[in-house]
Amino acid sequence: MQPHKRIFALAIVATIIAGLVEPILPALMKPLLDGSFVDKDPYYIAVMPLIITGVFLVRGLAGFGAKVGLRWVGTRVVMDLRQAMFDKLLLLPDRRLNDTPTGVMLAKFTYNVNEVMSASTQVLIVLVKDTLTVIGLLAWMLYLDWKLSLIMLLSAPLIAIVVKLVSKRLRRHSHALQQSMGEMNRLLDEVLSGHREIKIFGTQDYEHQRFRKTNNWVRRFNMKLAVAAEASTPIVELLVVIALAVVIYMASLRAASDQLTVGGFVSLFGAMAMMLAPIKHLIKINEPLQRGLAAAHSVFELLDAPAEADHGTTPMVRAQGRLQFIQVSHRYETGQDWVLRAIDLTVQPGETIALVGPSGSGKTSLVSLLPRFYDASRGRILLDGIDIQDLPLATLRAQFSWVGQQVILFNDTLAANIRYGTGRDVSLEELEAVAEQANALEFIQRLPAGFETQVGENGIKLSGGQRQRIAIARALIKDAPVLILDEATSALDTQSERLVQAALERLRQGRTTLIIAHRLSTVENADRIVVLNHGQIVEVGSHAQLLERNGMYANLYQVQLSGA
Repeated sequence: MQPHKRIFALAIVATIIAGLVEPILPALMKPLLDGSFVDKDPYYIAVMPLIITGVFLVRGLAGFGAKVGLRWVGTRVVMDLRQAMFDKLLLLPDRRLNDTPTGVMLAKFTYNVNEVMSASTQVLIVLVKDTLTVIGLLAWMLYLDWKLSLIMLLSAPLIAIVVKLVSKRLRRHSHALQQSMGEMNRLLDEVLSGHREIKIFGTQDYEHQRFRKTNNWVRRFNMKLAVAAEASTPIVELLVVIALAVVIYMASLRAASDQLTVGGFVSLFGAMAMMLAPIKHLIKINEPLQRGLAAAHSVFELLDAPAEADHGTTPMVRAQGRLQFIQVSHRYETGQDWVLRAIDLTVQPGETIALVGPSGSGKTSLVSLLPRFYDASRGRILLDGIDIQDLPLATLRAQFSWVGQQVILFNDTLAANIRYGTGRDVSLEELEAVAEQANALEFIQRLPAGFETQVGENGIKLSGGQRQRIAIARALIKDAPVLILDEATSALDTQSERLVQAALERLRQGRTTLIIAHRLSTVENADRIVVLNHGQIVEVGSHAQLLERNGMYANLYQVQLSGA
């Protein structure tokens, strides 16, 4: 709340005023009864209604200011937290993002952060206001009769024990509830993403049962929270009422012996009765407080997560495109098998290298090391003779364009998707030029809104070939010196593949290009073909050279020819 300390301070002052006004009400009972009804003093008869009206007016205004002020601060805190979480999300390493289900991450942004707001507004209002109210009422009671008032304080240690026991249970169930909410969000994300697979394989009943099970756990943890929270309230009330009953009995005896006036008795009893509500409120805020603390743990777990290592300081404007892999080995987790083993490879500027091999041979892992989606476990990678670890991440990644099998388009216009990442205004003429080079201009011009057409979520309104060509146009407009093509045509029909291949040929001109392909017919014209198997380079050469060697590449090629 530190950035919003002024509004927060005003809200707290209003809360303090509202809390201090509460004890005035029972304190007014003594002069009201003794002065107006017993002594029939004209001054008290005239003044007391005005004082009571003023007290309620101040209490109302202070309460309004406190709630609105803290709600404003609370919503700003939520906005700030969400923005900080989002900014951290953009900087997290691939490994962390891959290990965290989307639904769990969404729960942090939606459910968990709102729980933090409840703890920082609702809880704070009650904590400040009702604590001051209880202190004020106790002070008035001690002033009226300190001996009787001490009886009320005897219940405090027992109340503290109850609160401590309940707090542990509430915190534990809150953590479990948040995990269940994350799991439920994960299932929703899977169903929304895989709705066609669910329909075609007829797994609606299976998904129904999965969601029902998780949904029921959410309900059960909510009930466990409710039981723990609600059980404490009657226990505390009983302790307070027992103490109150003893005080009433003792006060009645003192009033009977004229040791306590009627006004004093009513004022003392009123103060004790008024303590029930704030004590009850203080007990009940334990639930949102523990939920908020558990949510804060989840939120700050994300905020405190280490970002991608970015310590490079060497400047680079535009690379020539010379790549060197020097004894590069990699595995994703300690103890797992090596996915790359002692890779030595040099790629000259403007050269086209094809990476082929069986599935799981390490092709995608190798190119993923270049823009540092992962850092190599061993060895060095050089770009134009500079270790990529010495380059700032933004500078390094500016040297690469990537066109993959699964193209990611954002729910925006075609123009916005093509110029994505340029950081500048792109003219219509420039958009048309790159779209024509990518063989995309023809279908874009047929669309009613042209470049302003909304593509839908992940480009759902476009065909696979159209999405690929938009991705190529995006790579063209970036104009990076190194191009990575990861199975860019494997999922396309023959006609779409020809259009995309023609666009890729234009895109490769003057660029260092790394092509990952299973369909070997698409890489026959590469300058060199690198064959990987079990994370190692087993063959390097041109298409013709590798066929003459009659090794693994020739075997893979013959298998594909016979399969065709």
